[in-house]
Amino acid sequence: MATEAGVDRDPLPRTPRPGRPVPELDPVHVRRWRAEGGELVDLLALARERLGGVAALHLGPVDAAAPPTVLVTAPGAVRHVLALHPDRYVKRSHRARLLIGDGVLAATGEAWKRQRRLLQSQFTGTGMRRYEQRIERAADTAAARWARYAATEQPLDVGREMRRFALDTIWRSLTGYPLDARTEGELGAVEDLAAALPTLPADDAGARDAIAADVARIDAVARYAIDAARTGPAGPDGPGLLHVLVDAAAERPEYTDRLIRDELVTLLFAGHETTATTLTWLYLLLDRNAGARGQALAAGGPGSAGRRHAVQALVHETLRLYPSAWMLPRHAAEDDVLAGHAVAAGTDLLVCPYLTHRDPELWPDPERFDPRRFTTPRGRPADPGAYLPFGLGPRACLGLQFALRESTVLLERLLPAYTVAFRSTPARTAYGITVRPDGPTPATLTAAAP
Repeated sequence: MATEAGVDRDPLPRTPRPGRPVPELDPVHVRRWRAEGGELVDLLALARERLGGVAALHLGPVDAAAPPTVLVTAPGAVRHVLALHPDRYVKRSHRARLLIGDGVLAATGEAWKRQRRLLQSQFTGTGMRRYEQRIERAADTAAARWARYAATEQPLDVGREMRRFALDTIWRSLTGYPLDARTEGELGAVEDLAAALPTLPADDAGARDAIAADVARIDAVARYAIDAARTGPAGPDGPGLLHVLVDAAAERPEYTDRLIRDELVTLLFAGHETTATTLTWLYLLLDRNAGARGQALAAGGPGSAGRRHAVQALVHETLRLYPSAWMLPRHAAEDDVLAGHAVAAGTDLLVCPYLTHRDPELWPDPERFDPRRFTTPRGRPADPGAYLPFGLGPRACLGLQFALRESTVLLERLLPAYTVAFRSTPARTAYGITVRPDGPTPATLTAAAP
């Protein structure tokens, strides 16, 4: 506190310094990108490269009445938006709402808080221990399939196998039952819709008509599963997460059959698509980086902490290059100053983990697959906003620990036992709700020497 002639005086009131404008990408680049039919990620990468970690660009028509979209990739700004001030930067909707309805992934406001609170306990601590045995059994089932492929020299599609494993894992966790062939076939519609959603007609009616048949298939499975949880005996693995939702309806009137359906489909969608995609990318990356598999196995014997840590590093490095949530849209609910830049209420923002993870100032040689970033001291940036494959803050993915655990359990079985030889690999990457290989991944297996 300042003093004059021994008398305390209050400091003069200070007016907050207004933020400077967000630097904006020259519209000529946007017009060129649009004319060339480029990927959105290419335009965003150009904006980050030219303007830095907080940049503005008009993704639609340049209209003086509409503020440009703000791209956020700098770690401090990422934390500001997602973790420190989630009430200023809100999630308005989700591109998958046509499929998942009002499930926790798409819910907002007080409804989201209630739904999140109910589910969160299931994916941490004691809740996770309930699913350990189910994860192990799903991994055993997948490993047995791989043993048959190797013994018979039968080809397989790695992506499809990873989807089967991840779907079996989440189905066991939801219902207490292993995935049967009929349910697996019907739930293939989830994968079809995940791929189709970004290309649907802009109007809601047209989009709903386009996916009506697939949604009907999923709804039929959901109705059967909910009825079984409500009236039938528990599965061989005991009650599942679906039983938690059904039981909640007895005390919480908001848990109607429709909301239970939405939560079930949300967990099916988010609980298997991202894990399957990550595991597929991991095997494709190992194909291009032959030494990485051997380095992970050499870190320790079967079941050792050293090997587990090394296998987890493979998963983390895969998620760095191909994060589960590659882009996180937000909406400014009020005026704010972000990293020194003025952001007006009503502005749309895109937080882009995909680009943050490939920033050479944060990650040296960022395109290189190097799991040692996650096993060596100071191998990765200290700022939590620099690595966020599942998001950050209160809306970070609930299933983070679940996904890491199931991936690690499966890889501890498959990596030492088999080498994978791809017959071909996808030439393109699809940037939709997830970032995934755009095409089949046919391969053959060879049993590794004991």
